[in-house]
Amino acid sequence: MCGICGKYNFGSGAGVGREELKKMNDLLVHRGPDDEGYFIDADFGFAMRRLSIIDLSTGHQPISNEDETIWVVFNGEIYNFQDLREDLLKKGHKFRTKTDTEVLVHLYEEKGKDFVKDLRGMFAIALWDKNRRRLVLARDRIGKKPLFYAVNSKYIAFASELRALLTMPDIEREIDLTAVDSYLTLQYIPSPMTIFKSIKKLEPASILIAEKAGHTVEKYWDLPVNEPELKISFDEAKQRIYEILLEAVKIRMISDVPLGAFLSGGIDSSIVAGLMSRISPEPVKTFTIGFKELEFSELDYAREAAERYGTKHTEFIVEAKMTDILPKLVWHYSEPYADSSALPSYYVSKETRKSVTVALNGDGGDENFAGYHRYIAMKAAGWWTLLPERARILAAGLMASFPDRNAPFGAVWRAKRFLSATLAKDLPMIHLAASAYFRPDEKDGVYSHKFADGLKFPSNNVEKYFAEIFEKARNQDMVNKLLYADFRTYLPECLMTKMDIASMANSLETRSPFLDHKLIEFVYRLPGKFKLRGFSKTKWILKETFKDFLPHKIYKRGKQGFGIPVGPWFRGELKDYWASICLGEKAVKRGYFKKESLERIFTEHQTRKRDHGYRMWALLMLELWHRQFADDFKI
Repeated sequence: MCGICGKYNFGSGAGVGREELKKMNDLLVHRGPDDEGYFIDADFGFAMRRLSIIDLSTGHQPISNEDETIWVVFNGEIYNFQDLREDLLKKGHKFRTKTDTEVLVHLYEEKGKDFVKDLRGMFAIALWDKNRRRLVLARDRIGKKPLFYAVNSKYIAFASELRALLTMPDIEREIDLTAVDSYLTLQYIPSPMTIFKSIKKLEPASILIAEKAGHTVEKYWDLPVNEPELKISFDEAKQRIYEILLEAVKIRMISDVPLGAFLSGGIDSSIVAGLMSRISPEPVKTFTIGFKELEFSELDYAREAAERYGTKHTEFIVEAKMTDILPKLVWHYSEPYADSSALPSYYVSKETRKSVTVALNGDGGDENFAGYHRYIAMKAAGWWTLLPERARILAAGLMASFPDRNAPFGAVWRAKRFLSATLAKDLPMIHLAASAYFRPDEKDGVYSHKFADGLKFPSNNVEKYFAEIFEKARNQDMVNKLLYADFRTYLPECLMTKMDIASMANSLETRSPFLDHKLIEFVYRLPGKFKLRGFSKTKWILKETFKDFLPHKIYKRGKQGFGIPVGPWFRGELKDYWASICLGEKAVKRGYFKKESLERIFTEHQTRKRDHGYRMWALLMLELWHRQFADDFKI
């Protein structure tokens, strides 16, 4: 696991200096505290920071082929590298190390840009083809590993984290208002956008090729939306799921450093920890985090799973006394990011790193097997929308009069979201309305006229984004349409961002067996009814596959989610802190929002008229980001 960065001066022909690479590389030290490396070839240069996981003694990067015409730096893990290495050896390639990194240069020699299609793993790759004067950037299929870039007439620069690119003095820092609007809707900024107009994210499953004549970006993989549904029985599918997932866990346990697992007590992490325990000759080290607020805590479930599988278990509690850590989180994420579970993810990574260097997790189980409550809601919406619109409007209005609490777990809060979402015009917009922090129809009451007028697409940018994604899955059943949308949006842009930054801020590598693309491709082609049965049984086939393997209490439980009690916190320990930041003079002068709207949000939350906890978190993180990166940014 590493951090990578580099620059290619294809415009002026000027050389790349080690010092400018070092400025970027030093900001990535937390991603790789064990080693650093540089390579400069006239107008091109790149660098890396290394967290040593495999081949500790000879895994130094950058790595080249035999005649040093192909060079690579790489962040991630290639789980099938040993099989690829054997094939390349048979074709006459010579290896100096036993690392997965060296496989990349030889595979590129064999297959050119198509080399990424053979890789099974998580990765952000920068490869330099010296003879062609060509830079190749590639990102893994699901977006586990990030890669940012800035390109202009003079050069292209890239880095694992946005903050590193800001060391370039000529990169413009104009804020993209469309990105701010997307953030307030989605809680994240979707690729290829970033908060700055001059910087882009390389999208998941994409490859960028830059030469002196220019650059191109193309997709090399997608979910099999155009493949026919598999003709397979439920029992046969269960067997294949078990086999693929067991192998996915096994290959992710290859490590030359201590290894463990996050264990939330949910179905996905319990399955992963259980399979690890079946494979490992020693007790698996597991780690979980909880809260004093019992409705948000899963400690009891995690203990039950740990006891069932005989793990060496560690747990700890997160409290609201965290105002010192929030600016640190903002610094690491480098652009506005509002998933509040970033906080416990950071803490569980910090505590886990004290014992191990690699941790497996259950990320991706919900997106593969339809585990979220919103899948049930969307299925119900199909029937609800058959009612006359007037009846639905009256129902939504009546429910709006009830106070809500404990977002997103309270029944009233969920009912309000469902009823208001079903007033949208079609499935993509219902899906968006059900998951949005600030729904499109709510923004007029919050955005200032200046902000609204400054948006390039005042009201339809996010809507267009979702509509285009749903259109690609138009031939799928409803459940698989929703899964496809989450695989293209929420999973890579929100969840993968959260876990990468939270873990790498603590120099911890995390691995996700449920995100093995072999498993994803197989499960996606199963009918939606295998995943969501009726209006209550989420993850149906996954639960049935592991029914006798899971503790009964965990098998029977519903989805809880990795939420934190921001609602109660903003009425308690964080009440005055939020008001001082978000209602302060600096925030008001930014001109994004109507001050009276922010005051209304604050008052409604304190009086329990509405639970605005998640919106308040988004507003807080936006303002804290501006204070670090727009007002007083210094490297």
